Amino acid sequence: MSSPAIDRDQVIADTVTWVEKAVIGLNLCPFAKAVHVKQQIRYVVCDADTPEALLEKLMEELQYLADADPEKVDTTMLIHPNVLTDFEDYNEFLDVADAALEELELDGELQVASFHPDYQFADTHKNDIDNYTNRSPYPTLHLLREDSIERAVEAFPDASDIFEKNIETLRTLGHDGWDKLMQVK
Repeated sequence: MSSPAIDRDQVIADTVTWVEKAVIGLNLCPFAKAVHVKQQIRYVVCDADTPEALLEKLMEELQYLADADPEKVDTTMLIHPNVLTDFEDYNEFLDVADAALEELELDGELQVASFHPDYQFADTHKNDIDNYTNRSPYPTLHLLREDSIERAVEAFPDASDIFEKNIETLRTLGHDGWDKLMQVK
């Protein structure tokens, strides 16, 4: 069974909209605005339909990011609409992603953050609004530079409070507010 064709432009547009409205708009990541404004986010749509093919692309993108000039590409969003659409499968793949970092000897230099349309933190119910802090339009592996994270944390003294602040923001917003925010205009 082949996966449906991907409209790459639409996938990127949906992801950029989510970054602008949710990640930056709700200040879920106080570090995102600077790299967005400077156009230092690389958006890559992967047409893989197996975890093995995604792993291959992930390794290419990790190496690309490691080799790229941080002033041009600071971070990469590896969006993969046709594979790991089930959150449990996706969540298990994160161990594979971490192993890829080690295999490439990039652990300590890069890291992988996770976003998924059905993201669910441990000990939460599927529809808890808390989960929406990590809910993206498509399964996405966010490749980050450790140096960039360290600089951002130094510039943001209360970085350890971000997670709790995000939960509070989303609880205040609620499901109706999230739905309105994410409506395409």
